[in-house]
Amino acid sequence: MGATTATGGRRLSVNALLDGAVFVYAGVAAIWLAWLVLSESFGFGWFGILFFLAFWLLLAYLVLPRFHRILTTIYVPDYFIGRARTSDGLLGDPVNLALLGEESAVHEAMRRAGWTRADDVDAASSWRIVLSTITRRSYDEAPVSPLFLFGRMQDFAYQQEVEGNPAKRHHVRFWRTPAGWLLPGGRRVDWLAAGTFDRAVGFSLFTLQITHKIDADTDIERDHIVRTVVESGVPSAVDVIRDFSTGYHSRNGGGDTITTDGDLPVLALGSAAEHDATEGSIAASGRGETARAVHAEPAEPAAHADPAAHADPAAHAETGKRTAFEPLTRLAERDAERAELARVQRRPAATSLGALLIVVRVLLGVIWLIGLSIQWPTIARELDLVADGVSDADVSGFVLGAILVAGAIVLLAELVFAWLVFRGSNWARITVMVVAILSTFVSAIDYFGGDAEITIRTTLLTLAVDILVLLALSSRSARAYARRRREP
Repeated sequence: MGATTATGGRRLSVNALLDGAVFVYAGVAAIWLAWLVLSESFGFGWFGILFFLAFWLLLAYLVLPRFHRILTTIYVPDYFIGRARTSDGLLGDPVNLALLGEESAVHEAMRRAGWTRADDVDAASSWRIVLSTITRRSYDEAPVSPLFLFGRMQDFAYQQEVEGNPAKRHHVRFWRTPAGWLLPGGRRVDWLAAGTFDRAVGFSLFTLQITHKIDADTDIERDHIVRTVVESGVPSAVDVIRDFSTGYHSRNGGGDTITTDGDLPVLALGSAAEHDATEGSIAASGRGETARAVHAEPAEPAAHADPAAHADPAAHAETGKRTAFEPLTRLAERDAERAELARVQRRPAATSLGALLIVVRVLLGVIWLIGLSIQWPTIARELDLVADGVSDADVSGFVLGAILVAGAIVLLAELVFAWLVFRGSNWARITVMVVAILSTFVSAIDYFGGDAEITIRTTLLTLAVDILVLLALSSRSARAYARRRREP
């Protein structure tokens, strides 16, 4: 639904505008829901602890992440600054390692250096890491949380568990750089990585989620990664870009203190290392010096004064200067590119959760219809259902039947929409979100106008389901999956 401008750019699509509005609306609605749940915790005595737990879950895993995502979209730069970003948009771990070489060379080097590839994050692996942390049982392949660079999650991650304790581990995430992309200064690399050391399990300062806490000195972990690869005997060469970034003290996405000296090692692997060593030998022979060995320890590079010396001139000419800020008119185009990436991915958990919540909404509707049928005699008397020449029972039965039939049709339609959402239909996702917005908006008007009370005994459950549906289906992963390009 996008349009092309006269200059060749793309106008912001209606879908993108609607998704952005729903994203913000769902975040505000989630704050209201968290307040309602917290209010309920004061009216149930000791059982209020369960409501307080529900409040923490809402706050930590729904409200604060959505709140951060909304704000960071505005003020956190969306271009490379040497930092990864969390799924909430917060600045994450520093990018402290670059690599040259094919993906197979990276996997071979990490395995031979004693690293274990981390499992992908899914329901099974997430549950397993929770159990391993509680029971303190080893889980060598434990997943790492997603961090984003170039607008996408890490391609893969490796780790080393310490003394069989899942709370302590070395780990490093890898991202393949986009085609033709150059580091600041003009140097080409194939991979960027962020390595940190998990020292314990605790609460995130920014979201209150349970997460790993990292060691502040990220340079130690960076040097550990390079050392294990070099000492493993893998064909490799190390070059260091001194002062690639300013040395700084900061915090990562979990609120942990991080420090770095700003140096960026460039690790060449496999054929890239042999090519680098050959270039080093030619340069050294021209100067009458001893060539650097392929398995040498990290050393100051001969070409260090000019990091762009290893860049591919042709790639640089094709790429040219990239804009540091993407104007609003390019968001639709970028969404389309992300949707294309999502086309080959598995169905995201947010989409499955959204479809499941619609089914839960249907079950709550069935329970409401059953309760209405049971209480109907009392309701009919209060409504004074009487018609001339027709018995009260006939009128009452006709009205109840009409309500049950209409309700059944609506619930069946919701089941159909749940299936369509699960299959990835974008128009079904939008329709469900619009209906949920109308439902929650009417509830908010009644609540803040003083005409209705929202508690666990009234409509809190259905309101919660509607808001959770909005949060799930307006998420970035659900949006990209629904808007993916299908095969012709």
